[in-house]
Amino acid sequence: MNVNQEAQMRPWFGAWSQKQTPDILPISLVLVGFLLRFALAWFTFLNPDEILHYLLSEQPSLGLAYQASLTTEHPPLLILFLYYWRMLGHAEWILRLPSVLAGAAFCWTTFLWLKQVTNRSTALTGLALLLFSPSLIYLSSEVRQYALLLCFSAIALYFLERAFSEKSARMMLLSFFALYLALLTHYSALIFAVSLGAYASFRLYRGTTARVAIPWIVGQVGVLALCVFLYATHISRLKSSGQPLEIDTWLGSSIYHPSHDHLVVFVFRTTIRLFHFLFSQGAIGVLGFLCFLIGVTGLWMGDRRFPPAPGKPSSRQLGLLLVLPLVINCALAIAGLYPYGGTRHNAVLAGFAMSGIAIGFSRWTNRVRWGRPLVLALALVLVMCNVFPNPTGAYIQPRNQSKKLMEESLQFVQRQIPAGSVLVTDNGGGLSLSYYFCHQRVVQYEIPFQPLLQSDCRGLHVNTPAPNSKALPDRSTLSAIDPFVRANTSAQIWFFQAGWIAGKEDVRRTLLQTGCHDPRKFGQNILLCQL
Repeated sequence: MNVNQEAQMRPWFGAWSQKQTPDILPISLVLVGFLLRFALAWFTFLNPDEILHYLLSEQPSLGLAYQASLTTEHPPLLILFLYYWRMLGHAEWILRLPSVLAGAAFCWTTFLWLKQVTNRSTALTGLALLLFSPSLIYLSSEVRQYALLLCFSAIALYFLERAFSEKSARMMLLSFFALYLALLTHYSALIFAVSLGAYASFRLYRGTTARVAIPWIVGQVGVLALCVFLYATHISRLKSSGQPLEIDTWLGSSIYHPSHDHLVVFVFRTTIRLFHFLFSQGAIGVLGFLCFLIGVTGLWMGDRRFPPAPGKPSSRQLGLLLVLPLVINCALAIAGLYPYGGTRHNAVLAGFAMSGIAIGFSRWTNRVRWGRPLVLALALVLVMCNVFPNPTGAYIQPRNQSKKLMEESLQFVQRQIPAGSVLVTDNGGGLSLSYYFCHQRVVQYEIPFQPLLQSDCRGLHVNTPAPNSKALPDRSTLSAIDPFVRANTSAQIWFFQAGWIAGKEDVRRTLLQTGCHDPRKFGQNILLCQL
């Protein structure tokens, strides 16, 4: 084969060689992905979970912030970080900026890792998938743990790969430092930690120096010690508190129930939902799953595109790394310990799933005839997934999460509801009122919960039930405020709700039965009505 023929066989998507354009294309993609995340963070109001994280961090001291973090189902790192970060400002975009930066950094670090273990063409495909996944854009623009979790996990994987390729103890220690941060951010990092440990064990078995093996063993001891600490100080307390967990409520469909689930059907259904979640489109999710299977199967059979080389993983080791986190998560769901399916709780799997898809997809783009059309098709698919999303799990469409809608709803509260009136809300609505209207906390997070928390807020009497109670005002709630209404006969009773629940039609039908005959809607996720 002469030089011209070899150039023609080069993949179109990888035609930007390192010598010609070293970083222009990936940096441009990352910049666009960052701007999409920042725009979403700028134009949308905080959802209830984001506000809860902010309120937990708004404490007089770091110690109290840590104590407040123990009331949640997550490790304390985000709350402790927000304790200092909030001093820069309380605006939505400021609180969300760390997640936006971490989300972009995750994509870039995964690109660097993929380029190290595969090739530039595959790495660029993976970068595009991660940057423009609708669910990852959404998670990277929220005050949540997921963007930081993904960022720390990608850094741990990247430095681990460099530790093996460079035989560097320093890189191994950096990998474990990032892994510790991931474990302190979200408990699903345990899935990543076990997968990374198994992958590294196979790499060590094939041979390495003591300079790398000894820090790895010491780091594993540190992982075990950190897990014991988190269990003793946090997880055991949650288990003994009696507080209902999400896994017992709205995540029930992501847990295997032997009484009414068929095992094979459950595994297949939840795996499809995982890929649906990543693309926010069911059909595209199925295609992504097929590409993942093709990529992993090719690696296990021995992918000739990635020949064995000193310091690099074999194709089988790489295939094991990509599929093992999904297998572990699915096994945990079958055991009833952790959800598996189309929700944000499986975000830790995104890097592995998208990398597998990129490897499978690049098998076709390596062919000159199909390269350009397939890359254009991928770009079109990602645009469609973002313009016409059909996501799984809890989701508020950006147009319904516009800050303008929240401002209009609270202006209505201030101008149309007379002073001295009763404002009944649920936990989500109470969190929104705490941040946007009352400028003080009118919700509970300490255990044991009161049946009803009554607070004065800018001339209104706000009543918020316990977080584990029903979302809608029931007889017990209305009975609790009845003495106040009898003592203030001119007081009106209003109901306010904001968040995911407000957009459900069954909620509005129930409100009609409670006396809400003329609801004021501000988009699909903010509701006000007089009872």
